[in-house]
Amino acid sequence: MFPCRRHPPLCAEEPRRLSTEQLFVEIAGWSGAVVILLAYLLLSIGRLTGQSAAYQWMNVGGAAGFIVNGWWHGAMPSASLNVIWMLIGAMALWRIRQRGSSTSTR
Repeated sequence: MFPCRRHPPLCAEEPRRLSTEQLFVEIAGWSGAVVILLAYLLLSIGRLTGQSAAYQWMNVGGAAGFIVNGWWHGAMPSASLNVIWMLIGAMALWRIRQRGSSTSTR
């Protein structure tokens, strides 16, 4: 009636230590999550606007962390989405810069 082996097993496996590379990947992913959530919080409470360079830089940086983490873990949909997210942020930064340089020449 019950299989001989359970998946996952009933008892937890021994905790394993992360390599330096794995630790970097996890820090990148969690940092990316925190930065994107912080950007959204600041936007939602009115401290930043969608047209501010700070907001766009936070999105670009957060997406970069998610790309590293998603790629490492083989989460291609997440990694691909964040490449697009990062490109949107980069385009917005380019437009902000263009707008800033056109107003300074007048």
